[in-house]
Amino acid sequence: MDEMEEELKCPVCGSFFREPIILPCSHNICLACARNILVQTPDAESPQSSRASGSGVSDYDYLDLDKMSLYSEADSGYGSYGGFVSAPTTPCQKSPNGVRVFPPAVPQPPPQHHLLGHPGSLPPIPRNSCLTCPQCHRSLILDERGLRGFAKNRVLEGVVDRYQQSKTAALKCQLCEKSPKEATVMCEQCDVFYCDPCRLRCHPPRGPLAKHRLVPPAQGRISRRTSPRKISTCTEHELENLSMYCVQCKMPVCYQCLEEGKHGTHEVKALGAMWKLHKGQLSQALNILSDRATEAKEFLVQLRNMVQHIQENGVEFEACLVAQCDALIDALNRRKAQLLTRVNKEHEHKLKVVRDQISHCTVKLRQTTGLMEYCLEVIKENDPSGFLQISDALIRRVHVTEGQWGKGTLTPRMTSDFDLTLDSGPLLQTIHQLDFIQMKVPSAPMLQLEECCTINNSATLSWKQPPLSTIAVDGYILELDDGNGGQFREVYVGTETICTVDGLHYNSTYMSRVKAFNASGVGQYSKTLAMQTSETGQSPCDMQTLATVAWFTFDPTSAHPDIILSNDNLTVTCNSYDDRVVMGNSGFSRGVHYWEITVDRYDNHPDPAFGVARVDVLKDVMLGKDDKAWAMYVDNNRSWFMHNNSHTNRTDGGVSEEATVGVLLDFTRGILIFLINDEQQGPVAFEGIEGLYYPAVSLNRNVQVTLHTGLPIPDFYTPGEADLSGSVC
Repeated sequence: MDEMEEELKCPVCGSFFREPIILPCSHNICLACARNILVQTPDAESPQSSRASGSGVSDYDYLDLDKMSLYSEADSGYGSYGGFVSAPTTPCQKSPNGVRVFPPAVPQPPPQHHLLGHPGSLPPIPRNSCLTCPQCHRSLILDERGLRGFAKNRVLEGVVDRYQQSKTAALKCQLCEKSPKEATVMCEQCDVFYCDPCRLRCHPPRGPLAKHRLVPPAQGRISRRTSPRKISTCTEHELENLSMYCVQCKMPVCYQCLEEGKHGTHEVKALGAMWKLHKGQLSQALNILSDRATEAKEFLVQLRNMVQHIQENGVEFEACLVAQCDALIDALNRRKAQLLTRVNKEHEHKLKVVRDQISHCTVKLRQTTGLMEYCLEVIKENDPSGFLQISDALIRRVHVTEGQWGKGTLTPRMTSDFDLTLDSGPLLQTIHQLDFIQMKVPSAPMLQLEECCTINNSATLSWKQPPLSTIAVDGYILELDDGNGGQFREVYVGTETICTVDGLHYNSTYMSRVKAFNASGVGQYSKTLAMQTSETGQSPCDMQTLATVAWFTFDPTSAHPDIILSNDNLTVTCNSYDDRVVMGNSGFSRGVHYWEITVDRYDNHPDPAFGVARVDVLKDVMLGKDDKAWAMYVDNNRSWFMHNNSHTNRTDGGVSEEATVGVLLDFTRGILIFLINDEQQGPVAFEGIEGLYYPAVSLNRNVQVTLHTGLPIPDFYTPGEADLSGSVC
């Protein structure tokens, strides 16, 4: 019950409801809080027609009043809904709690007389008081009854009381002699609370006590304190009991309301019968909601399992990433060792060459120095004859030695620089570009059987990726066999999801399949589809004028979240007052197609729209508001065509409950035509239709429709011939 607590708290004070009253918008508020947020409005801005309290004006009445320019001859006919009637039009500001605060009004003298209240009743409310719902911000002008005009929500008050009682301290056993134990049951007949030992000792489950009813302590306390149900009295005739229910105003009334009030001409039913009927309806709605809650719980279990799997996969993936990076680091270290080895070899080679040259030059220098010293000593001799005997030989030796030094001997054979430059640029760029790539191949495509067909010796196949698949797809490969059970061969490779293969054999059965591919590889094949070509040939003109009979339903995966589908996705309605879009699960790009939509329920003159749309059409506005949809919207009197928010061709004649709206899409002429009750509605709605289109509908909660497909084209329509200039037979 803890989840219910927020439903039992006032939106103004945040505490549990105390004396809650029901506003016309069906929201609840404490009586004291309602007095606190009252504001006063000027006399001139509070017409009697705008006053709203608990007098029984239904939400649908406000919708009818607020539907603008529906019957204007100059407008487009599109009715804009502003919600509920606003009370005053005086400029106002919003306080932090969402309540409108109006400019101070000229003080009005208090009324000389008002309805007398019972002792302890609330003081009188000033005239022209305005109350704004803190949840939906709908403003209401109170009448002379003030807050007493709103019905008290006794059911909510009782639920709050029971909830608060269930939260109090546990009950004790009434038969324990010393320290009482916590009670586990209560006997409704004995009116005594028992713990388990005392129940076995004093209230055995046999004999005359076996028929007594034992209930949990909390339930027993509630049943003990519950007083007989109070008889409800009328808010307008306080001495009269509420005994009937006004079907039109959707509120309980008394006999005096039927005799004197505005409910005299309305349809009324017995209060008890309507009480049981609405209880049954609420039970049915709760059963559906319970199924949704069960699905939500299962979905939460699935999500929690996904969290666990994500954590496990995350640890595994992180370990794999660390291992891959470590492998790269190891490879870089190995390469580093190889490059260092090359540097060391170059270093040793340079040292060896320089050291050899040093040794060679040292020996030659020693020889040269010895020769020079010897020649100097010879020059010192004074014996001419002896000098001349050796002078020629010494001169030759000196020249030879000098020549040896002049042949590059004094030039280094090796430079000190290392002629090695590490080219790390490409590797650094590769490291910077290191990233994750798509490692999974695509899932197997799904063949869209509604769009797959054969005409003469041509076969058209259409497919799509699974709805929840997020793997990137670069293209598709379509394969057909030879029509005689032979091997498959590729007939198409590309990014399109629809393909027509011409030139097949007549009266043959071809097996077809398709698979998707991306950078990681090729995925699995789809299911194999057998397609039978025609027994005899037809001319291209005949082929183009054939109507395509297609079966499809509404698509829950692409519909707006407010859309409610039933009847195997053939019946649709909405839980919002705003227009919401739902599309068919099949798209069309060629041929002639016709489908019908019957109106099952039509309340308060809404404007449903019917037509075709692109796959990326807006889902939260009326069909035809953007440039992705071509539609006809219609009320109970007339219709308009709309595309890209442009309204054209207003035509008399509307829809009602059990009406039928037909949509004729002819790609051979490129036109779109609408019908209402088997009669064409207006001229050709749109021309130049080409590409891929999906059937589409927009509606709100006041409309429910059912889709009918697989229908032949109407008898009055003769399909046209397509332009065959580009056809190849």
